[in-house]
Amino acid sequence: VQLQASGGGLVQTGGSVRLTCVFSRRAYTISALGWFRQAPGKEREFVSAITWSGGSTYYADSVRGRFTISKDNAKNTVWLQMNSLKPEDSAVYYCAATGGSWYLQMHEYDYWGRGTQVTVSS
Repeated sequence: VQLQASGGGLVQTGGSVRLTCVFSRRAYTISALGWFRQAPGKEREFVSAITWSGGSTYYADSVRGRFTISKDNAKNTVWLQMNSLKPEDSAVYYCAATGGSWYLQMHEYDYWGRGTQVTVSS
């Protein structure tokens, strides 16, 4: 599975950004796609996930109500709409794929994209 994240950039506090993750898969059953982020000096953390078949969504408390994850199965694409951005949202955002069940756990994800930088200016 190859994943490519895009859409990051520089945005002001309160602004919006939409991240896109396009992936290809071969002989791998995906149960969910997730977004994670890593800020300088901090550990990578879970942001959001969506199950591939049912479309159930999961969010970190820090982004719930501001971020929305969505997907298009036909296009093998997942989006992360990020609204009301705060400086603390600044990080490299990664999309990842899992065939497991613990969608909030980073170690469950087998495949990772390179990441896209989001910087929120104050």
